[in-house]
Amino acid sequence: MPDGLRVTAQGAVRVVTLDRPDQLNVVDAAMHRRLRDVWAEISDDDDARCVILTGAGKAFSGGGDFSFLKAQHRSLPLRHRISTEAVDILDALLGFRLPIVAAVNGPAVGLGASLVLCSDLVLMSTKSYLCDPHVSIGLPAGDGGALLWPYAMSMAQAKEFIFTGERLTAQRAAELGVANRVTEPDDLMAAASTLAERLAAQPSRALQITKRLFSKHFSTAAASMVDFGLSAETVELGAEEHIAKIREFIGDANTMESNDPVH
Repeated sequence: MPDGLRVTAQGAVRVVTLDRPDQLNVVDAAMHRRLRDVWAEISDDDDARCVILTGAGKAFSGGGDFSFLKAQHRSLPLRHRISTEAVDILDALLGFRLPIVAAVNGPAVGLGASLVLCSDLVLMSTKSYLCDPHVSIGLPAGDGGALLWPYAMSMAQAKEFIFTGERLTAQRAAELGVANRVTEPDDLMAAASTLAERLAAQPSRALQITKRLFSKHFSTAAASMVDFGLSAETVELGAEEHIAKIREFIGDANTMESNDPVH
């Protein structure tokens, strides 16, 4: 089965592409697992010096796949497994030794926004935006939002975006310092490649150790926050308020049948 990720080499740069374009690169079970494992695989590549993270097609990532979400509504063991994977994804990204340049080609929603905010440098297309709708669909922002957004902007601004689910446009992201620069869509990958190649040419040990020092800001906070946040999210994935919000969001009263088990 396809796993939704494509890794290609451009000299010393590795391009990781979220590759479900017909589904707006939403994250299903297979992609979720690969997002946990791919960083260790690239880290073991002695020739790799930098990574570009991007999406295929019109979106960076539309967030979680609804069928994947529905399966979690029905199964507490699955929710626990996915929660563990989510911790592993965050730990893998925060511990990843190489710099990551996010080339945000379109909407980056939920986990997609968290992937962007875990990156080291962020380039955004004028057609892109970031959004974390966890609260708006009845879930705590436990898998990255409450941790990552306050490091990208002020606490008050982070709370406004997370509490309301409002979109952060590329231009506003640049103004707040979330994005390093904004490009036209056709120029995005060229700009990302130029920047990644510049990083790849830097003294590798000095750059990687410096990145590790920066990452300790996140990892120190994550150690005290993530277990609680993901435990709360795991519980609320089975809550009727959240399930009702998903029904409302996709306009399908049959998203969860009345006799579907919820636990």
